[in-house]
Amino acid sequence: MALIGWILSFVALFGALALRQDMPVGGAMTLSNMLFLLALLSCPMIWREKPLGISRGQRILVALILFLSVPVVLLPTA
Repeated sequence: MALIGWILSFVALFGALALRQDMPVGGAMTLSNMLFLLALLSCPMIWREKPLGISRGQRILVALILFLSVPVVLLPTA
């Protein structure tokens, strides 16, 4: 489980950094912030001892909310 957390954390971190560098779409900054939050939520080293009273279930729920809200961020705002 920790290996999946590390992989997801690095993928989200590098994706967020790439979005900050290139800015390919209109909502890139928001999407980048969401990926940074996902990288923080999935890092096993930070959440080993359950700091701030946030449980594993709450972190999984927030990660799912972040994944499912990506299409809303990418909608055109015309």
